[in-house]
Amino acid sequence: EIVFDEVRVPEDHFLGAPGKGLAISLGTLDGGRIGIGAQAVGIAQAALEESVTYAKEREQFGAPIARLQPIQWKLADMATDVAASRLLVYQAAQMKDRGVPFTKEAAMAKLYASEAAIRVVHHGLQIHGGYGYTKDYPIERLYRDARITTIYEGTSEVQRLVIARQLGL
Repeated sequence: EIVFDEVRVPEDHFLGAPGKGLAISLGTLDGGRIGIGAQAVGIAQAALEESVTYAKEREQFGAPIARLQPIQWKLADMATDVAASRLLVYQAAQMKDRGVPFTKEAAMAKLYASEAAIRVVHHGLQIHGGYGYTKDYPIERLYRDARITTIYEGTSEVQRLVIARQLGL
């Protein structure tokens, strides 16, 4: 813990104008949302890779479960969610880099990527079966990691509100 008692900061050392701290901190949210979206993409990608590996190695009835169509469909959906999330994050980041308004796109990227990460990890847990809940496989940790991305930097509901406001609603 650090405590500053009676510390004076010269005005030329201020970050922004006095009384504008909230506005400055709110101005960082859009960039942060891109970062959280990217984190969610990484979590989802890891869950996909773990699940593909597991499906190829785990055998049931004398064959890898990767040969089962329901497993293939889950993996296809997972791969699609990861790719779509990545593109939304890239689009928002590119807009930020170009210096154009990106509030809506950052909220969309964070919303979609974080909720997609939950879906991807959920499918991964299903593919892993009972092993998905054990610490023997990283999928159980990835679920916890994915869940937090729907909460910080604004919940999914907040992201929907931001998007709706950007649509003029």
